[in-house]
Amino acid sequence: MAIGKWIGGFLGFFSAGPIGMLAGIIIGSLFDKLSEDGGNGASGNSGFYDGGYERRAEGERNGFLFSMLVLASYIIKADGRIMHSEMEMVRQMLRQNFGEIAVQQGDQILRRLFEESKRQGDSAYRQTIRQSCQQIADNIDYGARLQLLNFLVMIAQADGQVHPSELQALKEVAQWMQMPASEVDSMLHLEGSSLDDAYQVLGISPDATDDEVRRAYRKLALQHHPDRVAKLGDDVRRAAEKKFQEINAAKERIYKARGL
Repeated sequence: MAIGKWIGGFLGFFSAGPIGMLAGIIIGSLFDKLSEDGGNGASGNSGFYDGGYERRAEGERNGFLFSMLVLASYIIKADGRIMHSEMEMVRQMLRQNFGEIAVQQGDQILRRLFEESKRQGDSAYRQTIRQSCQQIADNIDYGARLQLLNFLVMIAQADGQVHPSELQALKEVAQWMQMPASEVDSMLHLEGSSLDDAYQVLGISPDATDDEVRRAYRKLALQHHPDRVAKLGDDVRRAAEKKFQEINAAKERIYKARGL
């Protein structure tokens, strides 16, 4: 899958706004490199969105993955460093979602985003990310946004710790995408095995009543159900299923501790 087709495939879905602007910058920079290299490389507009259910589904899927790269460029650089482990986590996600060829293409896109971040400066790029998040909130439903945020949390955790500046960036992104910052705290404890982790996942305190526990679980289960991201592809759905299983495991630890 050529980069021009990948990006072009969702420009009808994100046809304008900051995400469309970033896509245009990347396509332009890659085409500049194309001319320098003698015309070999990414293809042009052949993948542009042209209507129809399947094309729209492809546009949503590609838009989801490109949005992940845009936001990942902000999270990865939040602590002032580009960590190999975080880049490798992105490559793993691209490999699972698009295949091996897309890993190299995703690398190119992410590095172009880093260059654009440097060109704009921290303050201006932060505003670009904020506007991108607002555009994502307007075009992607809540369940898909939750999975997008979960991927970003996984990237931040890739080096074994989440730097305070990364945590702040994650919570900013969540709020800019019209989600509570507490979603980040919940996701950071998904793989934990303690009872305290379980309460953090459900977003409640150990003092919560049994009814409050049940309500918190039902709300979380509804929001994070894998069916909500099924249209984004089997691989994204499998990632959501893993997260859903971790939510259920947290609920079971609490239920067992309370004798429910």
